Amino acid sequence: MANERDMDDPAQLRLGAPVGMVDGPVEQLRIVEALLFAAAQPLDEAALAERLPRGADLRSLLATLQAFYAPRGVNLVKVAGKWAFRTAQDLAFLLHRETTDERKLSRAALETLAIVAYHQPVTRAEIEEIRGVTVAKGTIDLLMETGWLRIRGRRKVPGRPVTFGTTPAFLDHFGLEAIGDLPGLDDLKAAGMLDGRLPPGFRIPIPNDDVALRDDEEPDEGELDLGLGPVPDRETP
Repeated sequence: MANERDMDDPAQLRLGAPVGMVDGPVEQLRIVEALLFAAAQPLDEAALAERLPRGADLRSLLATLQAFYAPRGVNLVKVAGKWAFRTAQDLAFLLHRETTDERKLSRAALETLAIVAYHQPVTRAEIEEIRGVTVAKGTIDLLMETGWLRIRGRRKVPGRPVTFGTTPAFLDHFGLEAIGDLPGLDDLKAAGMLDGRLPPGFRIPIPNDDVALRDDEEPDEGELDLGLGPVPDRETP
């Protein structure tokens, strides 16, 4: 049986000891353990001390818990000055999970993506001319974040605006073997996606995502602005 000094020293306690075996420290240890397990956020020492009897040696209790959980699947750690249980670092890989954040594209984003896919290489100004409205900066940013659009180069005109094109990720996401598999005029009419009263001479360009720069393009050296600076938006991306 432990002597009286051992029973009063929290560092000598074991969590599996019967509650009545030691008067005080074991119950205090269980209280701290329960509070930390139940907390949704890390707890500071002041919050823990409020729930303990006056005179409790909180730091010794925390040290005891930390030592007890050190070889286990969860560890007691201090995070930004607060205490919390965390998965043991050597086991973190078992809990790693990749998730897909699905976001619905706005109409503006879909129209911009379609214009780039069919008209590439195309500049922001050309996209706006085709759509008839200003393209919000966030619209192109979002499409580039998804990995569906890329900067091809720069147009050989004053200001050297960047040109955009689609990526292999675009083809993969939409199940296309090649950019030429995009639906043509007849396909879009059959799907009901085009008005039957199209203007005379209306046509859909044959898409081409050849990585080689065109005669009117030059490499993007990343020295100038992308042409996506703040402009008066007339739409919500």
